[in-house]
Amino acid sequence: MSKLAFVFPGQGSQTLEMGKDVYEKYPQIKKLHEDVNERLGFNLTDIIFNNEEKLNLTEYTQPALVLASYSLYYAIKEEIPEINPTYMAGHSLGEFTALTAAESLDPVDAVWLTHIRGKLMQEAVPAGKGGMAAVIGLPAEKIEEVLKQIDGVVEIANYNSPEQTVISGEMEALDKAIDLLKEAGAKKVVKLAVSVPAHSSLLKEKAKEFATYIDKVDIKDAKVPVISNITAKPIQTAEEIRAELKEHFYSPVRWVQTVQFLKEQGVDTIIEVGPKKVLTGLIRRIDRSFNLINIEKLEDIQKLK
Repeated sequence: MSKLAFVFPGQGSQTLEMGKDVYEKYPQIKKLHEDVNERLGFNLTDIIFNNEEKLNLTEYTQPALVLASYSLYYAIKEEIPEINPTYMAGHSLGEFTALTAAESLDPVDAVWLTHIRGKLMQEAVPAGKGGMAAVIGLPAEKIEEVLKQIDGVVEIANYNSPEQTVISGEMEALDKAIDLLKEAGAKKVVKLAVSVPAHSSLLKEKAKEFATYIDKVDIKDAKVPVISNITAKPIQTAEEIRAELKEHFYSPVRWVQTVQFLKEQGVDTIIEVGPKKVLTGLIRRIDRSFNLINIEKLEDIQKLK
């Protein structure tokens, strides 16, 4: 019996007009957009469909991606109600979408929370004081060893694939790490075009503030287990999920370990739901044996029938 997992992308996958076809087809999704806009106090729909500059600002990117990816998942369930995933997972921000699809978070609450999350992340460190870099071609264990030698904060943020690990921290420490990692044999170390040192301990203070917002929303037990970014193990109770979201802000994303866990559990098909194909590319680099499917638009749902 084949097992299926749905996965949802994180920041960087946003595209202008994402989810527009779902919005135009389903009155329920149009209503969801209206409810979201009312809760946020601004027109997120207009940003997603018409304003690329704003869409790429963290405080709008995060809620926009959750809304667009969840809308696609809604369409899948409408078109193929019998489809039943064994697990769900999301990369970084995508974990909020996974929890929404698993009916732990209300969609409006999830979009509202991720707007606040984006704003708080942006405020966490003054511009120019923090950053991130992708390390290509050096094992994560080796990167961990090198980072221990550096004064200041620089940590692994994302275990993306065996070939790619992302580091995050204070700019000075990051620059030092880049030099040392190249000396240690990294094929390439590329600074990312971000001002937020995401998934690093520099965000711990803002995480405390974010926790106060998490406590304002209703969280239910998930109908489908969601793989934690923090532990790469399933979480399902409301209590586990609330604790996860409070630490998620500053903890590394264990994507390699998540994919390995899915494999160990007998999952053979993974469907990426959301714009672009970032996770499909990463999963392929981790384990080529999965049957991988992308759902970016309504027409893609026909692939599942």
